Amino acid sequence: MATTFSPLEQNILKAKGLSDDNLARMSEVGIVAMSDFATVGDAETFAELIEVPLEVAAKVMTWAAAIKGAVTGPVDITVDSPDAVYCSHCKARQPKDYHAGDLCLSCGKQAEPILACFWCGVSGPGKFCRSCGAEFVATSELDLAVQLRRDGLAKNEIPAKLKIMSPEERDVLWGLVRRAGTR
Repeated sequence: MATTFSPLEQNILKAKGLSDDNLARMSEVGIVAMSDFATVGDAETFAELIEVPLEVAAKVMTWAAAIKGAVTGPVDITVDSPDAVYCSHCKARQPKDYHAGDLCLSCGKQAEPILACFWCGVSGPGKFCRSCGAEFVATSELDLAVQLRRDGLAKNEIPAKLKIMSPEERDVLWGLVRRAGTR
């Protein structure tokens, strides 16, 4: 099976640690073009197929992944008008007469839910508050976000903190929220 690697690609593969024997082995197992690296998938598989050290395989696969966009050909680019709205549930494009809060014609759910801001209290559609710029949190986590604000966390840290909290940490925070509500 003949390889279709250019001389430059072959030299790069050698610079990454492969020998001429390794290049021949690649051809034997069916890796004859850059697109074949996508089929191989990861460094461990490459190391097993070609019988090279994992460090060398990692260098080769990292390089192949870095140039993947150039190998697979042109990228499909979709240019939408700036007022295009997509459903947050099914990703269907909404009609031109869409208004915030309308239901999606495809799935029937609220295409762009109206959320309340934990920082300034304004409500609106989207992922960020149009008044203060805070990232919206799920409605079920609004009380937790307000409590974190009271505790002194910065506006941009609160959504990230909620995403990484363990269930135990959430239970403790819910306890603080409930105690604050009974005062």
